[in-house]
Amino acid sequence: MSNYINVIAIVEGKTEQIFIEKILAPYLGHKNIGIRATQVSKPGQKGGDVRFSRVQRDLEKHLKQRSDTYITTFVDYYGMKEWPGMDLVPWQASPETIAKTINEATKSCVVSLFAEHRAERRFIPFIAVHEFEALFFSDCRILAEQLRIDESVILLDISGLGSPEAINNNPQTAPSKRLDSWCKNEKFLKITTGISVAEQIGIEKMRSKCQLFDRWLKTFEEIQSDAR
Repeated sequence: MSNYINVIAIVEGKTEQIFIEKILAPYLGHKNIGIRATQVSKPGQKGGDVRFSRVQRDLEKHLKQRSDTYITTFVDYYGMKEWPGMDLVPWQASPETIAKTINEATKSCVVSLFAEHRAERRFIPFIAVHEFEALFFSDCRILAEQLRIDESVILLDISGLGSPEAINNNPQTAPSKRLDSWCKNEKFLKITTGISVAEQIGIEKMRSKCQLFDRWLKTFEEIQSDAR
């Protein structure tokens, strides 16, 4: 099918990989967009410490392979280290400013490194502001049901923040930390509870609540439309 496009997403961890392959891929598949996920190469290391030097190796590998694929990233801004544009983000910047600054710097860096592989056209950076888990806040009723707490607890905790993507970048109050705090003496189980929440919410609701996430998906839809 000539208007079908293929996308490889370099992701931070197992939960993001499952989210893309189990929830996002079927959604985009109906739009003639094929997407698959591969975790950042980090032998012997745990997630939560994503560095551009490691992602760069994966970018090079995938850009050198099939020339008709598009490459994207799906990593968290929260906890990020050693990444293009981090030193350019203004203090207390909005989610939009953070994403624009980091994504533009990342694109510029990758294009300068891999111009011969048409990175200008094929690479679409995406940074989850502030964490992938922010998407779970797109429907607080569903999230509360899964956590077995009252929805008002969540709504009160995030009141005044606006979009889920504005839930702040802080070791105590980042999206994942808030989720952990509602799970009493244990951590929020991203792979089981998180994926269940995401399935019930659905991509359309996430897009309606998370502008940056929506804009990322629109980029692929526009590419697919132009390929017709």
